[in-house]
Amino acid sequence: MPTIDMPLHELKTYSGINPRPSDFDDYWERALNELRQVDAAIELVPSSFQTPTAECFDLYFTGVKGARIHAKYARPRHSNGPHPAVVQFHGYTGNAGDWQDRLIYVSLGFSVFAMDCRGQGGGSEDSGSVKGNTHNGHIIRGLDDSEDQLLFRHIFLDTAQLAGIALEMPEVDPKRVYAMGGSQGGALTIACAALEPRVAKLAPVFPFLSDYRRVWDMDLDKDAYAELRTFFRHFDPQHQREEEIFTRLGYIDIQYLANRIKGDVLMGVGLMDTICPPSSQFAAYNKITAPKRLEIYPDFGHEWLPGLNDKVIQFFLEE
Repeated sequence: MPTIDMPLHELKTYSGINPRPSDFDDYWERALNELRQVDAAIELVPSSFQTPTAECFDLYFTGVKGARIHAKYARPRHSNGPHPAVVQFHGYTGNAGDWQDRLIYVSLGFSVFAMDCRGQGGGSEDSGSVKGNTHNGHIIRGLDDSEDQLLFRHIFLDTAQLAGIALEMPEVDPKRVYAMGGSQGGALTIACAALEPRVAKLAPVFPFLSDYRRVWDMDLDKDAYAELRTFFRHFDPQHQREEEIFTRLGYIDIQYLANRIKGDVLMGVGLMDTICPPSSQFAAYNKITAPKRLEIYPDFGHEWLPGLNDKVIQFFLEE
């Protein structure tokens, strides 16, 4: 079988090489404490898009650092009591997508929350030096500031906050709140379920933002990870701060959040993925201690994985 990474038997035991900060757990407890102090100021605005079976809203809430975060919220127009919900996360620099992408789950009786990541291609603010969008550069945003200013710290907290909002909706069954997404969305799915452990099921697909040094060592610091190379070329051209930089990136490395997950996991991976290499994904998957299963696609990369969406739907429908 062709390979761009380790053999499968090695992937199944790979534990990652990016440094883990010594105060990692304290860092995230401090971050969650900050989040608990935030008044979300939730606002539901009926959308101009409506269907006979789905009631659709633009949902806004305030996240850490004062950013107003936007999510699309669709729920069944006719429902008999509390029902399941799924929180969806999009790929890097993108947005929540069209309303039609929510309707599959609404037709199955789910409420659906689809978040726009702050500062990327949707309606959520980046409340740093400017308001509005910064679009990309988010991996390295904050690297030369306090570790509490890493932008993906704030985005990870947004995911947990949105899941918490879903859990409190009167129409939602809090025991059946799930999360899903691919690439950046896969990373955010893991972060969400780690920081909001009441998420009962999660389906991350080829997750991004894991094991940065492994990506660097494989010379795959391009495409989605190109910011790593850009940072060193512009701000540390002789790599005098290499250990410091990768350690700081460890605060936003999803592999070190993975062991906090309590919900059941179904994860998809393509073994020919040159965007988010398989070893970086296995570094996170192998640290999950909750019930889990992996759907492996040997000949596929960072692309549509045939049949996986159907498996995810069945996974979420299982009692």
